[in-house]
Amino acid sequence: MHIAVAGNIGSGKTTLAGLLAKQYSWTPHYEDVDSNPYLESFYEDMKRWSFNLQIYFLNSRFRQVVDIRQSGKTVIQDRTIYEDAYIFAPNLHDMGLMTNRDFENYLSLFELMASFIQAPDLLINNINFSEIPEDLGFVIEKINAEIHGLF
Repeated sequence: MHIAVAGNIGSGKTTLAGLLAKQYSWTPHYEDVDSNPYLESFYEDMKRWSFNLQIYFLNSRFRQVVDIRQSGKTVIQDRTIYEDAYIFAPNLHDMGLMTNRDFENYLSLFELMASFIQAPDLLINNINFSEIPEDLGFVIEKINAEIHGLF
């Protein structure tokens, strides 16, 4: 099974993925920011490096999804390929930090890659478990229902 957590930067995705991995004995898969060759350059000159950064993330996340599916393990991931395509890249484009041509090329490549991968079995989104304890309970109920085929 492939479970993914989606959310804004700093929203607690990694913390939630870690908690759930521990709770269910799953393999956590965290976003690798340390080995990203474009991240530092991006923050120095966003307009110059936004396309390169998004292509790096697209390629990296595509490989992650393929590896997750091939592993046969239940994996919880703290960032998805879909957030880049539907949130981050469009936002960079809207802010004028990615050209129309680069954005269109990025979306075409995403659509091609997405046609080769399967979406997560369960996507966890729009919760605030750190401030609303009931949200964590909601997530656990949703996971249990998926695992046990209740809904």
